[in-house]
Amino acid sequence: MAHPKSRISKQRKRKRRTHKKLAIPQIATCKVTGESHLFHRAYYNEGNLYYRGKILVAAEEEID
Repeated sequence: MAHPKSRISKQRKRKRRTHKKLAIPQIATCKVTGESHLFHRAYYNEGNLYYRGKILVAAEEEID
């Protein structure tokens, strides 16, 4: 079977393939804590681990 030559320029093909990888990460602000963080990522605030406005892991209290 014959193998056709590439009809789309190499430059256009490279632009199409790398376009999505160069995107700037989206930053969200939590309504509960007011902390800025990346979308779909858990984050720490005052020792607590938060995700979607809820505490996943509470900070350990210091025992004297």
